[in-house]
Amino acid sequence: MRTLAILFLIGTLAACTKASEPIQVIKTTYNNMHIPDSLTYLALGDSYTIGEAVPQAQSFPHQLALRLNSTNHFVKKPDIIAVTGWTTGDLKKAIVARDLKSHQYNIVTLLIGVNNQFRGYSKDDYRTEFIELLNTAISYAGNNKQHVFVLSIPDWGVTPFAKNGGYDAQVVGAQIDQFNAINKQETEKLGVTYVDITPSSRRASYESGLIANDGLHPSGNMYSMWVSQLLPVIDAQVKY
Repeated sequence: MRTLAILFLIGTLAACTKASEPIQVIKTTYNNMHIPDSLTYLALGDSYTIGEAVPQAQSFPHQLALRLNSTNHFVKKPDIIAVTGWTTGDLKKAIVARDLKSHQYNIVTLLIGVNNQFRGYSKDDYRTEFIELLNTAISYAGNNKQHVFVLSIPDWGVTPFAKNGGYDAQVVGAQIDQFNAINKQETEKLGVTYVDITPSSRRASYESGLIANDGLHPSGNMYSMWVSQLLPVIDAQVKY
């Protein structure tokens, strides 16, 4: 089925040729890196969390950890529960299956929902499952809401992938906004920090360097922009 194949990336699309403004991407790896008395980090999500179509070091969780380490705020290699194509329901099941023993993570990020939107799933069901996932994220942060950070859903409607597939960017964008209205409302209701990265994702409509070579997912440059939004709030709320 054409649509389902899109977010599972069975096809390959060519990247655009127009270059964007250079954005520094941290490419350091954890090889041979000694990290003393580190904080722990759990990242929950889907393809946007694992960094589909870019090297692992360029995914936003790894860039975040490494940029914190570069400023002597030591963070261990992230624990990641995320797979391309996952919905809220998939993530719920995977968390149960993973059966993490630690419930004292210093940093927990949650970014989920694009596949609910893409598949046309119920917004009411999304709200219910998102609330459950947010409460799970809080529990893994030792019930410290200050250590949980929710990212909004990026807008894939501005990508070459969507354009070449005949998707209406305005329709996709409006649907993304509706799902984000839900996750923002529920996040703020529980007193958790919400980081709106959707506007930066929409810059891909005129900055091709923000999209990976698959024509759909963010490049390391875009992930670096998300990290720049996350760093100040993490620095303010997580005690090192």
